[in-house]
Amino acid sequence: MERISYQDFAKLEIKIGTVLSVEVVPEADKLLKLMVDIGEEVPRQIISGIREFFTDPQSLVGQQYPFLTNLEPRVIRGLESQGMILVASNGENFSLLTPTTPLPSGTIVR
Repeated sequence: MERISYQDFAKLEIKIGTVLSVEVVPEADKLLKLMVDIGEEVPRQIISGIREFFTDPQSLVGQQYPFLTNLEPRVIRGLESQGMILVASNGENFSLLTPTTPLPSGTIVR
């Protein structure tokens, strides 16, 4: 395991976001397009490879999750992803991380 300094960790901007809408990315088995309120004027578009874990992706709408928000944008299947949803997985099990109480969108995770 490589260790990083606290200063490196502090560079990560992780915020609680509220999923506003979900769309299946056409011709992509694993991708979902999430529109997420992270407390900014304009929602963020996040492209995530979590589709295979949901029989009904619409169940994500209205839910809150932590998002890495200062990741450089990346184009995936022609769509710009403006961050990353944080999940936990051990290869067999998959879990979205959720706050135990509702928080305002944009709340900083420390």
